[in-house]
Amino acid sequence: MDINIQENLKELYEKDFVDWVDKNVELLKNKEYSLVDWENLLEEIQDMGNRHLEAVISYLAIILEHMYKLDNFKKDERAGRGWIKSILNSRDRINVLFKRYPSLKSKLPNHLKEAWEDAILNIVIWLRDNDLNPDNFNIPKECPYTYEEAMNKPFKLFD
Repeated sequence: MDINIQENLKELYEKDFVDWVDKNVELLKNKEYSLVDWENLLEEIQDMGNRHLEAVISYLAIILEHMYKLDNFKKDERAGRGWIKSILNSRDRINVLFKRYPSLKSKLPNHLKEAWEDAILNIVIWLRDNDLNPDNFNIPKECPYTYEEAMNKPFKLFD
């Protein structure tokens, strides 16, 4: 009977996630630990933590993308204000998540490469959207910025 319940839960995980959650919560409340779908439950718990890490990586990618655009595509002194605002806003959002989840602060620097890969994709899309051929630009494969620069380089919005 126990094995049958566990197999049904594994199937339910694929077919109706919400019902799977409800049934596992009920089993946990009733302390029927041997019936819980531990394999999928542990995976979901890990995914919950990764969601916040993915968020700060995404904000870091925006910072890197806009730093690169400022350094390589800014036409004059007034241009790039939107990119600067985006950098500052992304830093603020990262710092809010650092306050909520302090362990992210030590993890994010290890994901600079991943953030840069996302930034490259965003730059390529932006170039195409502006009718420019990305192949005509030498976007570096290695991130041209350090984590410290991304998080702390000063930018002026106001004179």
